[in-house]
Amino acid sequence: MIGKIKKGSGFKGCVNYVLGKEQAALLHADGVLTESRGDIIRSFCMQTGMNPDLKKPVGHIALSYSAVDAPKLTDEKMIQLAQEYMREMKITDTQYIIVRHQDREHPHVHIVFNRIDNNGKTISDKNDMYRNEQVCKKLKAKHGLYFAGGKEQVKQHRLKEPDKSKYEIYNAVKNEIEKSKNWQQLQERLAEKGITVQFKYKGQTNEIQGVSFSKGEYTFKGSEIDRNFSFSKLDKRFGDVGQTTVGSNKQTVTAPVQKSVSAPDKADNSFITGFGGLFSGLSAPADEMPDDSFLRKKKKKKKKQLKL
Repeated sequence: MIGKIKKGSGFKGCVNYVLGKEQAALLHADGVLTESRGDIIRSFCMQTGMNPDLKKPVGHIALSYSAVDAPKLTDEKMIQLAQEYMREMKITDTQYIIVRHQDREHPHVHIVFNRIDNNGKTISDKNDMYRNEQVCKKLKAKHGLYFAGGKEQVKQHRLKEPDKSKYEIYNAVKNEIEKSKNWQQLQERLAEKGITVQFKYKGQTNEIQGVSFSKGEYTFKGSEIDRNFSFSKLDKRFGDVGQTTVGSNKQTVTAPVQKSVSAPDKADNSFITGFGGLFSGLSAPADEMPDDSFLRKKKKKKKKQLKL
């Protein structure tokens, strides 16, 4: 069970979409006239007049289920699940319709509801994406619905950008990480597939705190692609197999580390290297250079005396 939530400004387009699909079936309605599509739209629009300041009064939720659950998902069961979902999401005391579509192999329904309730108050959408995820998990467990095995279950041939590129990167990293013993090998293998790796540094230091993967015009953080692809988890993995990790030596194979100025102590030349080698031509550290400020002051005093 997966829920996708959208909000909009006009009921006409949304209602025409959900009811205009071939074999679309209106399973249930509450608070609206259902003689025609126009009656449903007008019913929704009339209630929006109770709160004209709300710019997006249209609530649209698609609830999709695994094809594995199709035998048990009768129309009555779909209505029950949709209504229970709405109660858990605090979508109550308002107009709504539940429409079932048959255009995909997996069972799914569309809920169109008015975000302005029957008392003219706004139904909050605060943290609705997070709440949606939690409610879906709760209902799947409660009703014994199928839990998919993860990204492998996604029908990738139907994806559009940027999701298409994201899943291509996911597959490539998943396959190549098993064959790589360190970051350099992973980068080289991914480069052959047109994928580049970039590291995010902490401030102006060489300390790495994140990793991103790019393909074409799209770039994603490692953790956006998969939780196991965050920099810390990947770097730990390379450390676990006994290889030197990027995090431990504070450098990468893509970004050469700036050469430091020759000096007895690293701490003494940190100021110099921080200016990108501005003082690299000096043979001695900055704190050993002669201070001629006193001489300059003395010359100025002499000039003033001559003028007098």
